[in-house]
Amino acid sequence: MNLTRAEARERAAVIAVQSYEVSLDLTRGEKVFGSTTAVKFTAKPGSSTFIDAVTHAVRSVTLNGRELDPAEVSDGIRIQLPGLAADNELLVVAEAPYMNTGEGLHRFVDPVDNEVYLYTQFEVPDSRRVFAVFEQPDLKASFSFTVTAPSHWDVVSTSPTPVPVGTLPGTDGAARSVWEFAPTPRISSYVTALIAGPYQCVRSEVTSAAGTVTPLGVFARKSLMQYLDAENIFELTRQGFGFYEAQFGCPYPFEKYDQLFVPEFNAGAMENAGAVTIMEGYVFRGKVTDAQVERRAITVLHELAHMWFGDLVTMRWWNDLWLNESFAEYMSHLAAVENTRFDHAWTTFASVEKSWAYRQDQLPTTHPIFAEINNLQDVEVNFDGITYAKGASVLRQLVAWVGPDEFMAGVREYFRKHAWQNTELGDLMAELEKASGRDLDKWGRLWLETAGVNTLQPELSVGADGLIDSFAILQTATEDQPTIRPHRLAVGFYNLDGAGKLERVHREELDVDGERTLVPALAGRPRPDLVLLNDDDLAYAKVRLDPASLATATAHLKDFTRSLPRTLVWGSAWDAARDGESPARGYVDLILANIAEESDSSVIMVQLRQLATTLNFYVAEEHKEATIVAAADRLWELASGVPAGSDAQLQFVKSHALLARSAGQLDTIAGLLDGSLVLDGLAVDQDLRWELLASLVTGGRAAQEQIDAELEQDNTASGQNAAALATAAIPTPGAKAAAWDSIVAKGDLSNALQGSAVNGFTRVLDTALLEPYSGKYFDAVPGIMASRTHALAQQIIVGLYPAQLTTQETVDRTDAFLAALPEDSTSLRRMMLENRDGVARALRARQADAGAS
Repeated sequence: MNLTRAEARERAAVIAVQSYEVSLDLTRGEKVFGSTTAVKFTAKPGSSTFIDAVTHAVRSVTLNGRELDPAEVSDGIRIQLPGLAADNELLVVAEAPYMNTGEGLHRFVDPVDNEVYLYTQFEVPDSRRVFAVFEQPDLKASFSFTVTAPSHWDVVSTSPTPVPVGTLPGTDGAARSVWEFAPTPRISSYVTALIAGPYQCVRSEVTSAAGTVTPLGVFARKSLMQYLDAENIFELTRQGFGFYEAQFGCPYPFEKYDQLFVPEFNAGAMENAGAVTIMEGYVFRGKVTDAQVERRAITVLHELAHMWFGDLVTMRWWNDLWLNESFAEYMSHLAAVENTRFDHAWTTFASVEKSWAYRQDQLPTTHPIFAEINNLQDVEVNFDGITYAKGASVLRQLVAWVGPDEFMAGVREYFRKHAWQNTELGDLMAELEKASGRDLDKWGRLWLETAGVNTLQPELSVGADGLIDSFAILQTATEDQPTIRPHRLAVGFYNLDGAGKLERVHREELDVDGERTLVPALAGRPRPDLVLLNDDDLAYAKVRLDPASLATATAHLKDFTRSLPRTLVWGSAWDAARDGESPARGYVDLILANIAEESDSSVIMVQLRQLATTLNFYVAEEHKEATIVAAADRLWELASGVPAGSDAQLQFVKSHALLARSAGQLDTIAGLLDGSLVLDGLAVDQDLRWELLASLVTGGRAAQEQIDAELEQDNTASGQNAAALATAAIPTPGAKAAAWDSIVAKGDLSNALQGSAVNGFTRVLDTALLEPYSGKYFDAVPGIMASRTHALAQQIIVGLYPAQLTTQETVDRTDAFLAALPEDSTSLRRMMLENRDGVARALRARQADAGAS
């Protein structure tokens, strides 16, 4: 299963692929489907290679008219192809299994109407689970799909959906039809797609500046159509089309653009060419936070950017995955700011994406942005905060370094030269150098080929007259990652105005390089109330405030007139708490004193998420319970005091429910759920009901009977997932044993239900419930890794790790497990190292918090 880079290079040197004709029969029952693949490719005469095919059974293999024995050439993962000619035709007839893991061809049955829904997810290496394919991104080809399916279904792929033609009924007598799709342009197999089932659709179109009309479609399951806000998706899509076509100097490259909300999706979305799949959680059944609405918008724009960067021009190998994802992440935020109503998206980027990047970059498993990807296991664990968030942050720094106009000029030339081809990082960098006149070799080496995050802090001396005598920026690095890097950044000076608001009074943009950079332009200026390095968040670095600025920020955090500088100060405070430089309870106090004045929904979301992490992991054990109870009480006060029906009110209530544990707090939750307590403006819809019920279950105030009753009222996919979480959260030894058995021993849950059960299992007020499972966890992990797909194994190995048993014993057990791991267990080793780091960091933070008592 683990294709190596060396094997991919060797295969690409031997063959070139022209086309695939893939015929799929989706009417053979619940377990398998028919898969017939005809491939035309050239090769070096006399050479041999293999084609990837993860199958249930291979019925026949025909190479250039010669029958090969499937028992000899196929092992269920690869099919060996000996004695190739210059021009080759291969026919593979097989059956492949449906998946319930969110990989390959995923099969889902809607509990509302028992209809079957299918979709594919191929990135990284899973098109081979559906048809025989040379599974690597640099062997592009044209793909033609022919699909036999129930006649009442809709079938969607990269090419426009053809008119289906009726055929003979299936063995069950049900009507069947055949869809014959036209060939695609030359694309990589991982961005092909097939979505099939009785999906419902809303249609529209977009007209480009050149007058080209592109059909648009938004799809969802029948039972979700009442909640689908298709017009919002269309509006964002049109805004994205207009922005990207203008920026890239290149028209949208495919015939149509469909966006399909699909069930039990593992990621946010996937950039299938012309047929983007998106997780159903973005179809909102009730009131959601503005942060969720903005996240959906960024996701829509991210996937649309991939149509150019990723699908039209594709990486040669997975070591450039970072560039593929980082570019889409950067462009989606830029498009949101410049061409949609989400004009504060850079604040969200700083709060959500960069905090993820900083966290990932301080793990022992951090790696350069340009990572060495030796095989598919390497890439599967590299969908991380470096690949997405740090990469996008550094791209933003690169734009500042070369200039925005120069950056886009280079990108336009890159698309012009390399359309429908495969590229490497150097191809883009060459165009950026030409456009900007900057030598990017040193910049690339320092930023892309080394790991770690630098810390910046100001050094200033002030005269008796209040004027700055000298100003410098100090840059440090960690002992493990000692690289000092060049940064393009701004320094912001902020003063309190007559109304007590923090306004920027001066901005100085400059290049910072080396351990100490003098800033002579700031000498002679009055010392402001607050100095903020990396103002406007152009650079990728942790920032520390000088003592006077820190005092101002702590007292007046809520008084910034702009959201972005406030977010940067929030981030600095979080870094200090995580690093054990400041006590965790001080960070808790900072949040609870200022969060009600925060205007940005995404910032509120992140701060409340970090509040929960701090309370559960970083506050000293002897203060933990009292601090959580006080924080939950304060959140209810805040929810009662902010404007009725506001975004903040909803977020504070949700956070209160997550933390509730005292008798009074659980009484409040019970009152909200049964209606005896009404909070003006709060709509207790079905999704919020489930969150309230989970809180009561965790607190021992509700049990299986109440869960079953709620599920009877909401027997939907969302309801089943919520019920699985609540059931696993029941705080009894028996319930925990049943959940463990379902997740670990039986292993028959779908990806979505397993994820919910994992979350419920670890949701406890008394961590003693988890103690019996610490040893069992380490015993079970090797078997889980060997028997489950990557997505399901990662859910368990990360999700069930005994992090809540935040003790040295947990660290020691992890160390012993790591010491016994075979050398080739790179993926598992990485997950366990990251698990361990979370506990080790928490122990250090707790020690710092205890010292502040």
